[in-house]
Amino acid sequence: MRRKLIFVFLLSALISDGYAEDLQTSDDLNKVESDINDVKQAMQKLSQQKDTLQSLLAEIEKHYGETAASLKTLQTQIEQKRQSLDKIWRDMDVYQKEIDTLSKELSVQIRAAYVIGKKEKLKLLLNQQDPALSSRMMVYFNYLNKERLKKLVDLETAIRRLDQLDKQKHAETELLEQDLKRKKSEQAVLDEARKQRNELLAQIGNDYSSSEQKLSQLQDSEIRLRSLMASLPVTEEELAVDAEQGKVLSPSLENFSEPSAQFSTLRGKLPWPVSGKVVQKFGSERTGGKWDGVLINASEGMEIKAVTGGKVVYAEWMRGYGLLTIIDHGQGYMTLYAFNQSLYKRAGDLVRAGDVIASVGESGGRSQSGLYFGIRQKGVPIDPLEWCQR
Repeated sequence: MRRKLIFVFLLSALISDGYAEDLQTSDDLNKVESDINDVKQAMQKLSQQKDTLQSLLAEIEKHYGETAASLKTLQTQIEQKRQSLDKIWRDMDVYQKEIDTLSKELSVQIRAAYVIGKKEKLKLLLNQQDPALSSRMMVYFNYLNKERLKKLVDLETAIRRLDQLDKQKHAETELLEQDLKRKKSEQAVLDEARKQRNELLAQIGNDYSSSEQKLSQLQDSEIRLRSLMASLPVTEEELAVDAEQGKVLSPSLENFSEPSAQFSTLRGKLPWPVSGKVVQKFGSERTGGKWDGVLINASEGMEIKAVTGGKVVYAEWMRGYGLLTIIDHGQGYMTLYAFNQSLYKRAGDLVRAGDVIASVGESGGRSQSGLYFGIRQKGVPIDPLEWCQR
C-alpha cells in the first residue's frame, strides 16, 4: 500500500508539473485517477480503523481501571474482615481463659462448702458461747455464698459471650470466603482485560508504527487536550472550602497545602502528587515536540494525591492521555494527572489537599506505568518543577 501511495503521489506531481503529455492514452489517465480514488478510500478506511481501535482501547482501559479499583476496594474489605476475625479469635481466647479461671475458682468453693457441710451454719447460729465469733463466721459464710453466686453469673455471662463470638466467627468466615471468591473472579476479569489491551496495543503498534504516524497521533492528542482545556469552565473566584474540610487528615498528609490557600502563593511549596523519579522534565524533547508537563516514574496502582484543594472539572479517558483527571484550583490554575489506572473522583467533586484522586497506570496506550503531571495557568503550560517542593 505504501509503494502504491508513493507511486500515485509521484504521478499526481508529474501531472501537476505539466508532464501529462507523457501519458499516451486516456486509459492511463483513467488508471491514475482510479488509483488516486483507491488511495483516498484506503486512507479514509485507515482513519476510520484508527478511530475504531482508539475507541476500543478507551473502553478496555476504562473497564480495566474500574475492575482494578473494584479489586482494590475488595482487597481492603478482605483485610478488614481478616482483622475483625483475628480480633474475634483473640476475644474468644480471653473469654475461654476467663471461663477456665472461674470454673477452677467455683470448683474450689464447692469443695470447701461440701467439706464444711450444711450443718455448720446451724451450729454457728446455736453457738451462744462466743457470739462475736458466730457473727464473724456468719459474715464469712454469707460472703462466700455471694462470691459463689457472682462467679456463677460471671461464668454464665462469659459462656454466653463466647457462644456469640463463635457465631460471629462463623459469619465473618463465611463473608471472607465469599469475598475471596469475588476477588478471584475480579482478578480473572482484570487479567482478561489486560490481555485484550496488550493484544490491541500490539495491533495498533503494527498498524501505526512509523515516526510520522506517531507524530501525527501526538499532535492530534495535544490539539484535543488544548481544545478540552479551552472548553472547561474557568473558576475566576477563589474556590471556597471551609476550614473543617481544609484540615490535614493524617500525619502522612502534613506536607499538603491547605486547599483554602490561593494557588498563586504556593509556588515552590506544592508536594508531588506521587513518589517517584521525574524521568521527563518540562520542555524536554518528545517525538516531534516537547513535554508540556513532567513524567514521573511510579509503580502501577500507587495512589495519586491532589497537590492542593480544588474542584474536579474533568475525569475521563482522552486519546493520548488515557484516564485523565483535571482539577481547577481557581485564579485560572489547573493541575492535570494522566496515564492513570483508575479514577476515584468524578467531575464536580470537591477535593482537599492530599485526597487520593486516582492510581498510577499506563493508560493511553503506554507500555510502562507512570504519571503525567501538568500545571496550566489560564491554559498555558507552566513548569511543575518550579512549583513543587525540591
